[in-house]
Amino acid sequence: MILRALTREVSPALGDCELAFLDRAPIDVAHARVQHDAYCAVLASLGLEVVRLPADPGLPDCCFVEDTAIVVDEVAVLASMGAASRRGEIAAVAAALAADREIVRIQLPARIDGGDVLVVGSRVLVGQSGRTDAAGAGALRAALAPFGYEVTGMAVPGCLHLKSAATALDAETLLVNPAWIDLAPLHDYDLVHVDPAEPSAANVLAVAGRVLAHRGFPRTLERLASRGYAVHPIDVSEFLKAEAGVTCKSIVYRRSRG
Repeated sequence: MILRALTREVSPALGDCELAFLDRAPIDVAHARVQHDAYCAVLASLGLEVVRLPADPGLPDCCFVEDTAIVVDEVAVLASMGAASRRGEIAAVAAALAADREIVRIQLPARIDGGDVLVVGSRVLVGQSGRTDAAGAGALRAALAPFGYEVTGMAVPGCLHLKSAATALDAETLLVNPAWIDLAPLHDYDLVHVDPAEPSAANVLAVAGRVLAHRGFPRTLERLASRGYAVHPIDVSEFLKAEAGVTCKSIVYRRSRG
């Protein structure tokens, strides 16, 4: 099995990114590129095949490829993104995914961002946020129904995307910030809570036996290590200013063609 990580380079306009919950702070684009290079290098060192699409200067958020598509083993579902300024990001990602998957498109007026979609085995959790609505969740349910996925909606009142507040550590365990989401739909998972002093720490990427996590959240990283997870700290500080995190900068999936 070959894991592929689809990524996209950092736009020179990253400082003009969309924001919903944070006040705008200066982003050092040169440093962001260094951090992105390091991120891609870590994925490659873990055995992933890293694809790096070129940036688009007219699309400030284009490096956050996770929001453009939901990819499972059987199909790639192109998102109908909640922010109109970001919808131009989809075309380049769609062209890259077409080499590996059949493509299904969610159409407006339904709205959905990939950052609101957490796939845990055959269960798919969809956050209803400022970027994803009930119609978007319903459209994803219809797209995945032929393949046996169970799609569950949940409220995300406190942050940009579901994955800002919950990511999977393994098939049974989620890392969560309980202040930002409704935990009721997650009752059958083992929940690890972030340290309260590190509210943005719930966004981690579990891949190839490692948990990639921002190094600036040491208390939460210690909680993960105490649970036996092999934590690989990385630096995504410039991307945190854009309300992004570790998962946002890649779409990781099993390569199925070629």
